[in-house]
Amino acid sequence: MSDAKLIDKSDLKVAAELVRFVEDEALPGTGIAADDFWTGFSALAHDLALKNAALLAHRERLQERIDAWHLERAGQPHDATAYRAFLDEIGYLVPEGEAFTIDTGNVDPEIAEIPGPQLVVPITNARYALNAANARWGNLYDALYGTDALGDLPPAGGYDAERGSRVIARGKAFLDEAVPLVSGKWADVTGIDIDGNDLVLEASGKAALADPSVYRGWVRKDGVLRVLLRHNGLGIVLVIAPEGAIGADDPMGLDAIHLESAVSAIMDCEDSVACVDAEDKVHAYRNWLGLMRGDLTEEVAKGGETFTRRLNPDMEFNAPDGSLITVKGRALMLVRNVGHLMSNPAIRLRDGDEIPEGLMDAAITVLIAMHDLGTPGGNSDHGSVYVVKPKMHGPDEVAFADEIFTRVETLLGLPANTVKLGIMDEERRTSVNLAECIRAAKSRVAFINTGFLDRTGDEIHTSMEAGPMLPKGEMKSTPWISAYEDRNVDIGLACGLKGRAQIGKGMWAMPDRMADMIEQKIGHPKSGATCAWVPSPTAATLHAMHYHKVDVLARQDELAAGGARGTLDDLLTIPVMEGRNLSDAEVTAEIENNAQGILGYVVRWIDAGVGCSKVPDINDVGLMEDRATCRISSQALANWLHHGIVRPEQVEDAMRRMAVKVDAQNAGTPGYEPLAPGFDGPAWNAARDLVFEGRVQPSGYTEPVLHRRRLERKAG
Repeated sequence: MSDAKLIDKSDLKVAAELVRFVEDEALPGTGIAADDFWTGFSALAHDLALKNAALLAHRERLQERIDAWHLERAGQPHDATAYRAFLDEIGYLVPEGEAFTIDTGNVDPEIAEIPGPQLVVPITNARYALNAANARWGNLYDALYGTDALGDLPPAGGYDAERGSRVIARGKAFLDEAVPLVSGKWADVTGIDIDGNDLVLEASGKAALADPSVYRGWVRKDGVLRVLLRHNGLGIVLVIAPEGAIGADDPMGLDAIHLESAVSAIMDCEDSVACVDAEDKVHAYRNWLGLMRGDLTEEVAKGGETFTRRLNPDMEFNAPDGSLITVKGRALMLVRNVGHLMSNPAIRLRDGDEIPEGLMDAAITVLIAMHDLGTPGGNSDHGSVYVVKPKMHGPDEVAFADEIFTRVETLLGLPANTVKLGIMDEERRTSVNLAECIRAAKSRVAFINTGFLDRTGDEIHTSMEAGPMLPKGEMKSTPWISAYEDRNVDIGLACGLKGRAQIGKGMWAMPDRMADMIEQKIGHPKSGATCAWVPSPTAATLHAMHYHKVDVLARQDELAAGGARGTLDDLLTIPVMEGRNLSDAEVTAEIENNAQGILGYVVRWIDAGVGCSKVPDINDVGLMEDRATCRISSQALANWLHHGIVRPEQVEDAMRRMAVKVDAQNAGTPGYEPLAPGFDGPAWNAARDLVFEGRVQPSGYTEPVLHRRRLERKAG
């Protein structure tokens, strides 16, 4: 970016397009004058940039000491007791204080009270963002019919009546499980209507709900009756349309079962986007502004037709007592800022350095969210802004995030703790000090979660000098992973998150394998997690069934009564191979699996600016890939290279073979530029950098390499 494109703003040099966006779009309506914003933001940026740099330097010093500790003991058996004492000595482990309870206030019920699925989508894709926001409600019949949820895929062609019958039977079986009748089954119901405001069911006589309190309301419009039920905090809407495509042949006229699905959605400015400069950041911020103002739209072509997609409105129902109730039509939206590591050329400080990108995100995403605050029917009914903060290392960095948002609130004239903080437990120094991390933001924390992929990437990088790590696929069976997942929930409950904050679990990465998801992902609510990530609105609707099977809040009480699970010693177990010998076939398979995943992801990131998409794996199974998956794969190969498990020429050869495969997988993509046979260019070089320079990347992150190579690609 040339200086000619930068504008002086209170000791800052700001890209002209970012200035125009802030002054012409984001600030109007907030009551904040442009000069006041830039003056206050400049003071904030210059003050906090120094602290940001100091925290990153401290990360590096700790890593250097950990590397040295392992190198000094190379060839000796690992001494877990001495290792833990060493981590205490250098301040990697911090003393845990007295028990405490968070006191976060003004938290919306979607965060505090309603367990359910959560979507994470790239904010740069308006269509995905709108779909995620509108995924608060989904049609169970559609989700069952259009996926392999029943064990097979729908046949090609038009509607298949036999499959439709199976879908209807499964949908009514779900009702039997979630909202059973006093006697009989929902399949026996032959009529449903409203008498006054009372629900009336017919099934060879009168039928009734086993728990009458689940009935919450009704509305009738254009001959369609919608009945609202609620179980385990989640809504179920029965759509009774005797003239409908399904309802016309149904004994009770049941045309659809709508499930409250994605209760919350994270609009992501971080791992699932490719934002490297002012142009990209303005695009992300503009979509967030459209969501917060409620006016974001996108023209969508589907089935030969074009239509405008916009945010769904709220719904109104007549309650049993005759009052009118409003039911949210959209997911509660959180925004994920970037972490503390990266800087961005969109703004330069007075010394010419790029601004820490997290400071820019904090000020501008919260400024934008002011358009929602106090808006009837908006995102937050409680006057809060929800910001998820990733990749923080330990309590000091969480305290710094708390300070950032305190300064932002002062800058924007917002009440203290308007901004609620999501702490992503994805770095080892946060995991081992989780209670103190929560304490550091105890008046604004509203979310913690686990993320296997980033957490494993950091595990490998932190212990790089300890020895060669286990193959990637074996990591989930190691002691540290079990301790990590269990301790996250247990510590969250001990710190009082129940009723005030979400405790989340990670992504189901295979969007085409919904039958497997239905079988396996029930483990997340059973673990006591109040939310878990899913890859699509359809997956959210199917995953919602799990929250009717499991009363998560009751499960949390059981877990709290049972005491803590997993120990710090388990968490500090290093997943090295410990002398195990792998066959040549095992080594080759591991190299190829990681190399193909890196190349398949990077070629879209660098060449197309796509930060998250369904990428075919080495077996042509579509997986949702973002920077976290790239991080674990690149660190795994970097570790094996460093310890001589694989030779550079082996990895280079595998990458060339996998490049040919990736080219074939993308052959039908318009504008795709093949990696082979040239094996050159920003995308290929980025993949090589991630592997061959992976050991020296800060915390093993992929961002520095990806951003550098993407900027090179854009310049070219």
